[in-house]
Amino acid sequence: MAAEEAGGVSRSPACLCVLCGLPAAGKSTLARKVLRTAALHGWRATVVPYDDLIPEHAFQTRVEEDGGNLQEIHKEWKSHRQAVLQCIEQFLEKPQLLAELPVRCQIDSAAWQRCIRALLQPEALDPSQAERAPLLFLLDDNFYYPSMRYEMYQLARKYSLGFCQVYLQCDLESCISRNQSRSKPIPTEVILEMVKRLESPNPQKNSWETNSILLNTTDDLSKCDIQKVMELISSALSNPLSPAEDNTEQKEADRLKCATNVVHQTDQACRRHISEAMKTARENQVAPKHMKSLAAQLNESKATFLHNLRRQLLQEASFAQEEDIDVERVVKRAADVFDHEKKEILLRIMNENS
Repeated sequence: MAAEEAGGVSRSPACLCVLCGLPAAGKSTLARKVLRTAALHGWRATVVPYDDLIPEHAFQTRVEEDGGNLQEIHKEWKSHRQAVLQCIEQFLEKPQLLAELPVRCQIDSAAWQRCIRALLQPEALDPSQAERAPLLFLLDDNFYYPSMRYEMYQLARKYSLGFCQVYLQCDLESCISRNQSRSKPIPTEVILEMVKRLESPNPQKNSWETNSILLNTTDDLSKCDIQKVMELISSALSNPLSPAEDNTEQKEADRLKCATNVVHQTDQACRRHISEAMKTARENQVAPKHMKSLAAQLNESKATFLHNLRRQLLQEASFAQEEDIDVERVVKRAADVFDHEKKEILLRIMNENS
């Protein structure tokens, strides 16, 4: 549907701005500063904070059971993210439905109402001008995979919105330190895991990520940083996306989808290999401390292996759609490579145990 057909959007330009980076990299701080500056520009702006919108239990389940059934956790987490996307789209369709959420929506209703109330009832704007004021959504989340960001790009293109991305680059030590000073810090292990998974915007590889900038947020944000972000958003508002005339973007989306499927199936195969290794170790009466070390090394190896596999798949130009490749063969080949790594780790641990 074009912007002209979406209720409310046709009256004013709108932009989806993705803020991505490690936990505690400064995304929320940047969002607050941009909100204040946007008000001075006469824009209607709001932050879409995934941490507030998605129920806390979803985060806890993902952390506490990360060594368990990853498939179920991934599905639950993905469904919550899809719910946020669905609510944003419903607002673009019918912005007047302030108090309503899609049926069986999984996000926090109160948090969502706070988000959209800032757009419908901007305190800094005259009511007569507010209806035509530009709309700005600041999407505050880690967005560590390109596929997560691409969903937002697709939504912007569907409704002819502006689209841009700000990647907040912050060193690991600073992120961990900032996180520990929070009233409700997340486990450090989550940040360490995020480092392995995070793939920053890459305009050279993904043409849809062209409208992106990088901010170094290890130090405090400067006025120059805020100015860069505002210029990026202004450009996006002035140059809304339009439906692609060719299938280039669709091919990129297909490649992302297929890569995700291959990595998911490989993950399940790797988990079976890890279970076999742990069983072998127990049968050989490996000491508890060595069992713990074995589990840690195998999971570390698996995480690194899957991360590298995903990157390799996305870099292969010929890797496009599932029907174009033998997914089962690719998964088996990848699992065999990990099986070799598993055997080396198991042998090393058993030698240490002797």
